[in-house]
Amino acid sequence: MSSAPSRSSADPVDDALTTAVAAVAARVARVGAANPVVIVDGRSGAGKSSLARRLVAAWPGRGRVQLIALDDLYPGWDGLSDGVAYARETVLVPHGRGLVGVWQRWDWELGQRAEAHAVDPSLPLVVEGAGLLTPEVARLADVTVWVEAPLPSRRARALDRDGDTYRPHWDRWARQEDAHIEAHGPAAAADVVARIP
Repeated sequence: MSSAPSRSSADPVDDALTTAVAAVAARVARVGAANPVVIVDGRSGAGKSSLARRLVAAWPGRGRVQLIALDDLYPGWDGLSDGVAYARETVLVPHGRGLVGVWQRWDWELGQRAEAHAVDPSLPLVVEGAGLLTPEVARLADVTVWVEAPLPSRRARALDRDGDTYRPHWDRWARQEDAHIEAHGPAAAADVVARIP
């Protein structure tokens, strides 16, 4: 029996995220571009944000990596598809054309767009959010990721994170995710499928 410490942590979610980040980072390294685009999709609470943050921290290249969460772009609780279209037009299309993109944060309390943010086309870009992996978006990405997790885990993580703010909207948001999955089959379209417990 070895006395060496196990490389596995006691947290299966942490282990799964570590494995997923390594797989995505390897795909990014194979792209070989200075400014690759990574798209991370998955249902609410699956672990998209955690994976995206860890990927940025473990980025296989040098320099700054831009990270955009669609939670800052969706125009309200019925805005999944509109938020994805907004991200595509204001962030991903300009980035792909070598142009500066500009997006405005959605202020959930005021129900309107707020301050503007620029996206540098010369820098790598990670965009994460539910509904993101559509055929139109996939054409603008270098690496696509689908994050899969069981419903009880997803729900617990999402409601632990957002609590009473999210609870009354869980079902209406899930219906929009269902429609996206039925229309676009994002898991089958992804370069990497990350399975998080």
